[in-house]
Amino acid sequence: MQTFALKLEYDGAAFGGSQYQANARSVQGALEAALASLGLCGRVALAGRTDAGVHAEGQVAAATLVRPWAASDLQCAINARLPEDAAVVAAAVAPEGFDPRRWAVSRRYRYRMLIGSVRSPLRRRHAWHVRYEVDEEAMRTAASALVGEHDFAAFGGRLGSAGGSTRRRMFDVALRRDGRLLELEFEATAFLPHQVRRTVGALVEVGRGRLTVEEFQAMLQVAAPGVAGPAAPPHGLCLVAVRYDCFDFHAAGAMSLAQRGTGAGEAPTGDRRRL
Repeated sequence: MQTFALKLEYDGAAFGGSQYQANARSVQGALEAALASLGLCGRVALAGRTDAGVHAEGQVAAATLVRPWAASDLQCAINARLPEDAAVVAAAVAPEGFDPRRWAVSRRYRYRMLIGSVRSPLRRRHAWHVRYEVDEEAMRTAASALVGEHDFAAFGGRLGSAGGSTRRRMFDVALRRDGRLLELEFEATAFLPHQVRRTVGALVEVGRGRLTVEEFQAMLQVAAPGVAGPAAPPHGLCLVAVRYDCFDFHAAGAMSLAQRGTGAGEAPTGDRRRL
């Protein structure tokens, strides 16, 4: 048997989420259906869970097949069987025991907003239309407190298992404006359910003047789940990248292997403040 790492891109608009669901279309379900005739053994594992309507350009999956494949041939075979709103953009033979979720060093998400009163039909599926101007400097100041290790309970939903830690390490928060398009990017060891969307929603409240910078930053001291928000809609969110310290994807379908570290809480290039 041979295990492959697969880098996935998908438009989440018509998916009920990334994880398999009995009563909804899922990315995992579509990928497993595509692999069924190619020798899939067991279930496909994903690096992270994305909600209904959330997109990805760098989701990572692991699939074990009962017979060997050339990575490039497997990529072509899967894409021939996937629906048009999902694709494998890179494939590689994975290291032994590869677990895309547990081996991940960090995940990076991007949230896009279209600022202004006029809507954009071409961006409606991938950017939240915010109909009012926002104070970007106030948003930057508020977001600067997120970098570092904190208890993010106020910004996330309840965890699936009781007693799970809500502490995470945020490596990077970046805010960029290009015309009417406003982007926020977050990179952390991992994220709580709905954390990015609630964080964006609260930052927009700061930008509108409905929440002060001090009130936003004080939420890092609140242990009650879901206090921050309201949650921004899912269609503006995209999983950009999942990073590992043991390999990178290459266009040729090979992996660049390195000595696998043990510090999953360490940033690939250290803490970076780009606000």
